[in-house]
Amino acid sequence: MQAHLPAPQLPAYDRSKLTPGIVHIGLGNFHRAHMAVYLDDLFALGEGHDWAILGAGVREGDARMRDALKSQDCLSTIIELDPAGKSARRIGSMIDFLPVEADNASLVAAMTRPEIRIVSLTVTEGGYFIDPATGKFDPNAPDIAADAPNPHRTAFGAMIAALKARRANGTPPFTVMSCDNLPGNGEVTKSAVVGLARIKDPALADWIATHVAFPNGMVDRITPATGPREREMAAAFGLGNDPVPVTCEPFRQWVLEDNFPTGRPPLEKVGVTFTPHVHAYEAMKIRILNGGHATIAYPGGLMDIEYVHEAMAHPLIRGFLDKVETEEIIPYVPPVPDTNIPDYYQQIVARFSNPEIADTERRLCLDGSNRQPKFIIPALRDALAAGGRIDGLALVSALWCRYCYGVTDSGTAIPPNDPNWDYLQAQSKAAKDAPVVWLQMKPIYGDLNKDVRFVAAFTKALNGLWAKGTAEVLRGYIGRGAV
Repeated sequence: MQAHLPAPQLPAYDRSKLTPGIVHIGLGNFHRAHMAVYLDDLFALGEGHDWAILGAGVREGDARMRDALKSQDCLSTIIELDPAGKSARRIGSMIDFLPVEADNASLVAAMTRPEIRIVSLTVTEGGYFIDPATGKFDPNAPDIAADAPNPHRTAFGAMIAALKARRANGTPPFTVMSCDNLPGNGEVTKSAVVGLARIKDPALADWIATHVAFPNGMVDRITPATGPREREMAAAFGLGNDPVPVTCEPFRQWVLEDNFPTGRPPLEKVGVTFTPHVHAYEAMKIRILNGGHATIAYPGGLMDIEYVHEAMAHPLIRGFLDKVETEEIIPYVPPVPDTNIPDYYQQIVARFSNPEIADTERRLCLDGSNRQPKFIIPALRDALAAGGRIDGLALVSALWCRYCYGVTDSGTAIPPNDPNWDYLQAQSKAAKDAPVVWLQMKPIYGDLNKDVRFVAAFTKALNGLWAKGTAEVLRGYIGRGAV
């Protein structure tokens, strides 16, 4: 770690003149390195000063984040890890963080205020209560069952309460903008909000479905978790007491539908793309980047590789990624406006290979039960429908299954790394002797356990992983054609 780095860039505007226009729920690293940075850039241009952020949260960890950020006037430290040189800036686009309460009373009150015209959120891929098998809202999810009688406890319940109050007051509804990494994130969010409202108040649900906008968006920036390394880095910039600095890659991208009936900040002035073709950008990013992350995650985890850039430097893992991407994923990615998809993939390779990020394989392995159905299974279905190669994608699933057994190839224990870890571990242990058991998880695979080609490829891959180990199976895949 360098002993000293240049002083961080400070907000280039008078924060005392900012007024709130957005409530954002879920103040994690990604939001602070992405949406908050775009708004900081906009405010520095002298634009949009009535669109400052009120931070909010509904989980215990949000209260800890609130304490940390309130102690530093809601400023966030963002450290860009460019291999050519690190730089830091203090982001001032959030001006307050609402109290985190069990009944979300302060959150509901803030969202009822007329000047709040956008409610945005980053609550992770698994936070939308969607049944992976159907893609629809799951009214039987435990948090929803608890929230339905008095829907204030979840983020969506709080939104519903605020929208109900705004309707009663004659205040136009706010726009709900998901910034999570989900296919059709606006549609998914609408399904959750309307679905929860319909349990108790069908008329309100119909009003929300008709009057509230849920624009789709694609978001992208690699932001590792914060730990001692990141805090030491902040200290090297002269910010020794910041407990929650964010490190990130230099690259960022945001693509949005222009569907904001009560207005929006002019984010196109700071690089946000507004387009009716969000789904094309989204499919490219989710298939190539997120699918790529899944492809390198589990072999790296099983081979005791700690960092993503180290996995990218391993010839077997890099060869596996290249072959899966070029033969089984990219051929089925629809065209994207003004984008050369092979060039986009090479940019992804460079981003994954950045050693300054120090992103971990364990982070990429996290929450496979929510990520695999979104990032891998759609590509697999497209390849199957086209009669294309699928042995690499089947191997990705087999590697995930093998990882969930809970032991690496060397015999090192893998700590729980999924909200459903106990169930997945039990399935993996059963699948060791009967691979098709893994494919019978309908929320993940749907009816794919009936596809003869996929079952055969998965079975061969999983049996190979147990018989020969990860390295030998990767070597065999790289050297052969489709199964």
